Amino acid sequence: MSITEILFWFLSALALMGATMVVISKNPIYSIIWLIVVFFAISGHYILLNAQFIAIVNLIVYAGAIMVLFLFVVMLMNLNSQTEPQKNTWLKVAGAISGGSLMLIMVDVVRSAADMQGKTALVKEGNIGLIKNLGRVLFRDYVVPFEIASILFLSAMIGAVVIGKRERDEPAAQ
Repeated sequence: MSITEILFWFLSALALMGATMVVISKNPIYSIIWLIVVFFAISGHYILLNAQFIAIVNLIVYAGAIMVLFLFVVMLMNLNSQTEPQKNTWLKVAGAISGGSLMLIMVDVVRSAADMQGKTALVKEGNIGLIKNLGRVLFRDYVVPFEIASILFLSAMIGAVVIGKRERDEPAAQ
């Protein structure tokens, strides 16, 4: 087993463990920290695939900016167990059924990927993740989805400002 394979399996195990901890952590702050661990592991995978630009962007944008925003929002909302609404039993059952359905779909996808057996990823080879090729593909082949994503990000920013905006003080009661 080469060092690249060892790194791949280590990063995969770290990402899966981090993702599991994101879901099962009771404290939202800990969930955010585990999500940052997942982003670091995914960035490690990008580096193994010779996509350094995507790895750096993943670290800066997701692990940096968005996670700081999540942390700010969670701290602003002051989430704790006393203010958390109690979920009824039917909602828990519906969540278990939908989660189980998603798990079945994921298992089926993994089982149907039999044609991928025996194939290996081009680790440390290829140049698809380099910035020159990425920009060319992004602005030549995927310009419409890129622009739609930018509109979605803009609407999300406007929504965050509207949600975070304080209402004006109401006039004093007489």
